[in-house]
Order: sequence, then structure tokens, then C-alpha cells
Amino acid sequence: MKVILLMAVTADGMIARNSMQTIDWTGKADKKYFVHITRESGTMIMGSKTFDTIGKVLPGRKNIVMTRDKTRTSLDRDLIFTSQTPGQIVNDLQAQGFESVTLIGGSIINTLFIKENLIDEIHVTIVPRLFGKGLPLFNESLDTRLELLDVMEIDKGHILLRYAVKK
Repeated sequence: MKVILLMAVTADGMIARNSMQTIDWTGKADKKYFVHITRESGTMIMGSKTFDTIGKVLPGRKNIVMTRDKTRTSLDRDLIFTSQTPGQIVNDLQAQGFESVTLIGGSIINTLFIKENLIDEIHVTIVPRLFGKGLPLFNESLDTRLELLDVMEIDKGHILLRYAVKK
């Protein structure tokens, strides 16, 4: 099972100004890449705040929302609320026949997955903006080594970096 962390960050490394900011600042090319990668994997994992900022189930993909709130439920077969650990989620998806999953944030969820050594690749679009303050890609101190796989300019000034996580 391949786990891809897919995020956009500002040039100063922020994924948002705050936990409720909509993802309306990343640009069309990044959004197109996001749709491509998430549809290719067929499933996405996110935290409840990320889901709330999106505001709806993204079609054509299984949307898995990690939450501690047991009252959150769904009748939509493409929306699953879960309190499982990252490892349990990945194992369940693998048992269902999925070969890859896209992790789409936020900071807390990203950190849970990287601390369990579950992230295989990180795809990050650097957007030419500065927030100064905000939410970082991870919310704890790490020392994780990466191997650069690819660098692409996907739009004027928007750079997509693809890394493998060295385990």
C-alpha cells in the first residue's frame, strides 16, 4: 500500500493561515494535480477540520475522515468517519484491494502518519505566497530524510516537488 502525502504550501511553509481556511489560494494547476492524484488512488484520508473546510464529499473517491467525535456518521458510502489509527486505516484499505491512498491533511493527521512511518511519498506544491504565520505541514518536530524524485513548474511560479520518504 502506497501512501502519498499531497499538500500545497506557501513559500514560507504554511498549509493554511488557520485550521478553518478554505483551500482557495493554491491555483488551478495545483487543484488539477490534486484531482488527478486523488482520483488515481481512489481514496483520500483527511482530518475532520480539513473535511469541514472542503465542505462536501469529493466525488469519484472514497473520503475517509479521521475524527475523535463519535457522533459524526454518514450514510454516503464514499464518506467514512473513523477513529481508527493510521495503521488500522491503511490495513483496512489494503484488505479492500486499494493499492494507494492519498493523505490530504492537515498538520495533525500528517504528523500521525509520518510518526508511524506510513508515508511513502510527499508531493508538495510550493505556491508563491507568504502567510507569515499559520499551520505548518507537520505539527511536531521531525527528522525525516527525503529523496527528491522530481521537480516540475506546474504553473508560473508554482513548483511541484515529489519526494520519496527514506525509511
